[in-house]
Amino acid sequence: MLSKADNEFLTQSDAGTPMGALLRRFWMPALLSAELPERDGPPKKIKVLGEDLLAFRDTNGKVGIVEPHCPHRGANLFHGRNEDCGLRCVYHGWKFDVDGNCVDLPTAPPESTYRDTIKLLAYPAREWADLIWVYMGPKDNVPELPQIELGLVPAANRYVTKKWQDCNWVQSLEGGIDTSHFSFLHKVIATGADELRAAMSKAALADQSTPDDRIRWVQNDPRPRFQVLGHDVGLVIGGGRKTDGPELYWRIAQFLMPNIAYTPAALPGEIYYGQCWVPVDDESCWIYSYCWQPERPLSNAERTKFDGGFNVHSEVDADYMPLRNRRNGYLIDRATQKHSTFTGITGVSEQDAAIQDSQGPIQDRTKEHLGPTDIGIVEFRKLIVGAARALARGEEPKAPRLPKRYAVRSGGCITSPDKDLAAVMTERFGHPQGYIGDKYGLGPTTMDSDNPRA
Repeated sequence: MLSKADNEFLTQSDAGTPMGALLRRFWMPALLSAELPERDGPPKKIKVLGEDLLAFRDTNGKVGIVEPHCPHRGANLFHGRNEDCGLRCVYHGWKFDVDGNCVDLPTAPPESTYRDTIKLLAYPAREWADLIWVYMGPKDNVPELPQIELGLVPAANRYVTKKWQDCNWVQSLEGGIDTSHFSFLHKVIATGADELRAAMSKAALADQSTPDDRIRWVQNDPRPRFQVLGHDVGLVIGGGRKTDGPELYWRIAQFLMPNIAYTPAALPGEIYYGQCWVPVDDESCWIYSYCWQPERPLSNAERTKFDGGFNVHSEVDADYMPLRNRRNGYLIDRATQKHSTFTGITGVSEQDAAIQDSQGPIQDRTKEHLGPTDIGIVEFRKLIVGAARALARGEEPKAPRLPKRYAVRSGGCITSPDKDLAAVMTERFGHPQGYIGDKYGLGPTTMDSDNPRA
């Protein structure tokens, strides 16, 4: 358990908080590229890390992310005109470009240099991997974008969307890297429920060879053998479960600083899944959900299935709000819970959200009691809290300066029981931490690693 002070330290992300300062050292997804579909289109209100902002796409297609209030007399630029490479306030006509420069000040004399002294707060923005990213940290220290595999594959090989969640980003992320809960939360209990079992096996394990066996192994072994490896930009979290023979079935997740995680089940040739949790405020977050396949384009059917709630994504409306949510009780069906599934809630992602939201807007970790299967949660907290404390002492985090080392994979593997996690990762990916950047011309890397934590 954590103390009240430590829990607040972990979960608060506003400007002026230690964790907020750490998060601002990294690029964050701010919105989908699809949310700004046209040049000179209407600006869009967004909120990131507790800050209200505006995003707009200018005449040349460049995206700006700016403070919403005009520095003249505070009118909201959401009502502004997006025209000729700038956002113009409709109150007195002051106009600003994507970098916050005042490019027209019609209320001042033509010869005046007053315009040069006016600046609208603007954050660096980049468009990559069908996402618009924002950097809200010190402008003299802007890092490169993290080279996650999603952005390295062709556009046809990936799909990106997002969903809202009604809780603090940390507890949702902790649910994402907790692979032991699959033995219960996503359990199918109905005998002979072939259609439901097939859907769960594909959604939860992304496997087409022997999905029923793997579902059974996960459900029958609620105490996987966990190991965690630290590396330059995060953690490899692996859990090995008993199979029908001497082998172990490993499900291996990745956590990448400060808010990215990959699911643990993809086998070679399957689709990979990931998520990124971006705080809106301390009691809600956007989860950017994505999938990619390195070897081939995704089919329209796969994209449609993902939008329909497949695996890490919920079925959402036009505003990316989940159809099954806290306000409607996630449409829980008690008869289904009694006879077919462990929760009675449709959708793997919705089952996750229901339980994570049920912990409260901000989980009270002073009352929790952790056990052996929570090692990944413990190591995550140690890593991110340690980085925030170090930054408060003046030590900048190293992960933002190592963008190429974000090119890693997670996934499943069936292997002999005498191998540790590093050996399993090497067998599965050719690298003890799952680095695949050399496949994309990023070069080889050794990636620093801590000793395994059992």
